[in-house]
Amino acid sequence: MNVPSPARLLVVDDEDAILETMSFTFADDYEVLTTNDARRALEILDEQAPVAVVLSDQRMPHMTGVELLAEVYKRHPDTVRIMLTGFADSDATIQAINDGHIYAYLDKPWEPTELKQTVKNAVELFTLTLENRRLLEDLADGYRFLEALMDKFETGAVALDNDDVIHAINHPARRYLKIDGDPAGSKVNDLLQGNGLDAIADALVRAAEEEGGAFEGVEVPSNGSAHQLRISARPLEGHGGSPLGRVLFFKEISHEPLRRRFEELLQCLSQIEGDLRDALNETSKELSTLGAEVSGSGITSPSMSLLAERVTRTQTAISSWLEIDDLMCREDFPDAQMLIERMRIANKRWPASMPLPARVEQLGQRVESYYESGENPKQRVL
Repeated sequence: MNVPSPARLLVVDDEDAILETMSFTFADDYEVLTTNDARRALEILDEQAPVAVVLSDQRMPHMTGVELLAEVYKRHPDTVRIMLTGFADSDATIQAINDGHIYAYLDKPWEPTELKQTVKNAVELFTLTLENRRLLEDLADGYRFLEALMDKFETGAVALDNDDVIHAINHPARRYLKIDGDPAGSKVNDLLQGNGLDAIADALVRAAEEEGGAFEGVEVPSNGSAHQLRISARPLEGHGGSPLGRVLFFKEISHEPLRRRFEELLQCLSQIEGDLRDALNETSKELSTLGAEVSGSGITSPSMSLLAERVTRTQTAISSWLEIDDLMCREDFPDAQMLIERMRIANKRWPASMPLPARVEQLGQRVESYYESGENPKQRVL
């Protein structure tokens, strides 16, 4: 909500002379709204919101000032409320403070300087309240954007203060630590030990004691599977470099031994320059075994899912190469356009980080030559 300029004042009094005086007093600095009917005042507030300040008399027909300001507080709690009293009515003043949450009360006749300063302070309070709310909303929105970004990372992260109290945690960390609710305000060790994750708590202590970003490995049982986590801690510094706390990082590494086996298989295949068919068939079998281990691990981390996809895509590439080689050897005039397209797709499914085997490169050249010339020597390449 933006503060209008000039700020709006609403004066409510059943004496027209008071309303005229108030309008004259504040016309140069504020937009002054007036009414002699408390019921109409509520309508004006709804219509003209935001109104910075309401100045209300106590004794009016239909509704007292206490009743009006109490209703103003319910409908427009940011509007600053000031009571005007023409007599010594301490009970009404106390009730206004309690029910209407008034900012100030002024006795009639008031001192003009005091009245102006009180209204000025009230407008400043209203402006500051709205500005604080805007800043808090901006901060909350910024946190939501940051939280959404952090939740997309595979690495779990937990931010702790110097007393090891949790201030922020992303979804991967919640998943690794088996946390359902919001743990903010809890001590990390209490939370871990309460979930039976003492091994992680011990690893965190060791990681925090190391300098230079050392990490600790730990195995976490989950639903019959063993998750391998790499845990590290980084200092968190505040303004001027003062120690603010630390950030704990949790990375799922259960897939890494399987990933290394996958890469070693393809590396060996890429280095073969001679006959490739038998090696392709053997590699495909080993990839099937590896894929079964991945799917049977019971671990559903993003890295494990990615590895499963890479294994499947690589098997598809190998199968396509073997079929293309068979077609070129078996048929006199296979569909050249189909061969070109299948070769292109198969090569794209081979991991980009690995070079294509030499014989696969030659197979691609044979397909292109056949596509351009229509001549097929019907000889195996692989």
